[in-house]
Amino acid sequence: MGILDGKRILVAGVTMDSSIGFATAKVAQEQGATVLISNFGRALGITKRIAKRLPSEPPVLELDVTDPEHLERLPELVREHVDGLDGVVHSIAYGNPETLLGGKFLDGPWEDVAQAVQVSAYSLKSLATACKPLMGPGGSVVGLTFDATVAWPAYDWMGVAKAGLESCSRYLARDLGRDGIRCNLVSAGPLRTLAAKAIPGFTELEDMWTTRAPLGWDNTDQTPAAQAVCALLSDFFPATTGEIVHVDGGFHAMGA
Repeated sequence: MGILDGKRILVAGVTMDSSIGFATAKVAQEQGATVLISNFGRALGITKRIAKRLPSEPPVLELDVTDPEHLERLPELVREHVDGLDGVVHSIAYGNPETLLGGKFLDGPWEDVAQAVQVSAYSLKSLATACKPLMGPGGSVVGLTFDATVAWPAYDWMGVAKAGLESCSRYLARDLGRDGIRCNLVSAGPLRTLAAKAIPGFTELEDMWTTRAPLGWDNTDQTPAAQAVCALLSDFFPATTGEIVHVDGGFHAMGA
């Protein structure tokens, strides 16, 4: 038996098989869940191809979390495959690397900042409320962050967006708790995902973990983060909400 036996899980924002979202879908299936994944636009075709690499090919839904029509029709699309949801994974973030990342904090234009905040932070609320009619007591929403308590080299406005995501998760925990739905985040260390490759100067972040993470850190292994997500989706954390679980080899707890 797996810790997600009988659970119905939507993993939103799966693009490449190097992503935490893909790894989460894989671990969730291995732990007994029925999984749906989503993407939109040009990336949708890529998602449909990589879905075949999962242990069991899941349904792929078209979902742009910034499109009100997509959000409104989401429950109907989900019900074509399952009769409800027990868990939702928010694996979605975007910031224009040409204007917002790599030392461009002071010059970042509001239009691009607004897009980054909407896609990376506000969309957690959008996705959670769109899925709320499908969920009941015991439901779990889990998002992915990169520690926003400090300023990082190169991360710039995405750090601000992640700070918004972390705050959003706490308010969702407050307001969804009355319906028995939890909301938590997993804060992973730097991983060589598609999103990471778009960050100019990302190697500066990677290098920090080489010497300071007490457990060590493999920046090519998404499985530890995915396992943490699945644990939070399971029934093993029934009284945990508004939390940020660090999966970073212990880096966050170290000083100099």
